[in-house]
Amino acid sequence: MKNFEETIEKLKKYDQTHIIKIMEKLTEEEKETLANQIEKLDFENLKNLYNELTKEEVNSEKVIEPISALKKNKLTEEQLEEIDALGKNIIASNQFAVATMSGGQGTRLGYSKPKGTFKIDVEPEPKYLFEIVCDTLKRANKLFDVTIPWYIMTSEENNDEIIEFFEEHNYFDYPKKDVMFFKQGQMPLINEQGKLLISENKVIKEASDGNGGIFKSMSISGCLADMEKRGVKWVFIGSIDNVLLKMVDTTLIGLAEERGVDIATKSILKNNPYERVGVICKKDGQVGVIEYSELSKKLAEAVDEDGDLVYGESHIMCNLFSINILKKLAEITLPYHKAHKKNSYLNENGELVVPEEPNSYKFETFIFDSFNYVDDIAILRGTREIDFAPVKNKEGVDSPETAKELYNNYWRNNKE
Repeated sequence: MKNFEETIEKLKKYDQTHIIKIMEKLTEEEKETLANQIEKLDFENLKNLYNELTKEEVNSEKVIEPISALKKNKLTEEQLEEIDALGKNIIASNQFAVATMSGGQGTRLGYSKPKGTFKIDVEPEPKYLFEIVCDTLKRANKLFDVTIPWYIMTSEENNDEIIEFFEEHNYFDYPKKDVMFFKQGQMPLINEQGKLLISENKVIKEASDGNGGIFKSMSISGCLADMEKRGVKWVFIGSIDNVLLKMVDTTLIGLAEERGVDIATKSILKNNPYERVGVICKKDGQVGVIEYSELSKKLAEAVDEDGDLVYGESHIMCNLFSINILKKLAEITLPYHKAHKKNSYLNENGELVVPEEPNSYKFETFIFDSFNYVDDIAILRGTREIDFAPVKNKEGVDSPETAKELYNNYWRNNKE
């Protein structure tokens, strides 16, 4: 009873009294579950996030500067060999690991299961997205005579299903002891008045805290400790939905080593000045990714001596981090970004309300905001044809059809 009294006091303190009315209609077991959830919530953080929502945005002028990417074709054969040798040494000496972000469902694909379990009709036979990642790792293991540790970020929603999927497929013959699953963090949803939403399951409604939450999640789950125990120095973090993702890229690893940086990333050049993608650059002296809308017409259209866009380095979720920066980032809360979404909820009478318009806010962090916490990063420019074939939409651009074509074309030209 004492716990419930403390819960009620906390709800009153933070003006969440609608939950008290809902609790009155719950069973003792349901009350206890909800009270335990409330006990763990950071109400001060939620209050601050809501206050930020209600503030008027002040448009201050930012000093935007370009950041250069390494273009492989600008290197001599000797320079490329030296960089690659550094990367090969890291992998061959068991100092490299891979983390795959797979917390999402295949909703935009019209697929109700975890996106990694989606099968794409590639040649010579269809493969699951997880299987494609696994194939890439197995090829590297064979080449360097190692077993690369593989860390897979799931979510509360799909964790059990993903583990079951791997068990059913015998981990695609990857050593089970070298695969570790960990869950993405969650953040509560609030309505436009700052009230927490209660789901039809009679708990506080939550959503994933964004891909920027991976650093904390790796620490909490013990993955970072496992990496340190194994002697890992560099960790590649990528998403599950790019079927051409080069997770084990000796040039990217070697570039990071040569430059002495803690973060390296691969970019692709924008299709045109107005392509709606985030651009890697410097803003007020800090490395980051800015929205296409933040670039003036003059900056967006500026070209360098090669005729390439000066502000054209698109971020494609192809990132490399040192273990040292991962430990630092695990102790930092990256800035939250808000998204206005439609979410059903229980009202004070315990009735389910299904809105027709966006009614609530989701808060998430983005992995590229971690770039702000280092002085410099190394950027390796890739190309769409061999580095970027995302599976995001059911049809059209970035669909299974376009990804399949890019994947098949690549492997026709790159036979082992």
